[in-house]
Amino acid sequence: MKLIVAIIRDSDANAILDALIAKKYGATRASTTGVFWKQGNTTLLIGVEGDKVDDAIATIKAACGPAPTDGSHRATIYVINTARYEQI
Repeated sequence: MKLIVAIIRDSDANAILDALIAKKYGATRASTTGVFWKQGNTTLLIGVEGDKVDDAIATIKAACGPAPTDGSHRATIYVINTARYEQI
């Protein structure tokens, strides 16, 4: 099991969530603020099987808006190994 932590722009959040849900990926959404640019972000926590990581990331990339021209980026994505997963 893997945990994808995706820090995305607020403006991309709804499109990315819609795309993830269409592919049956569940996500937890949290509003966050970046310190460096001091802008609003959305952080998504997405639990996936190891063989689904590339597809989930490709889904996020496809749903993001066009690349910014100011040298910034649309998303920062971390993939974390998860030893245990429970739903209560």
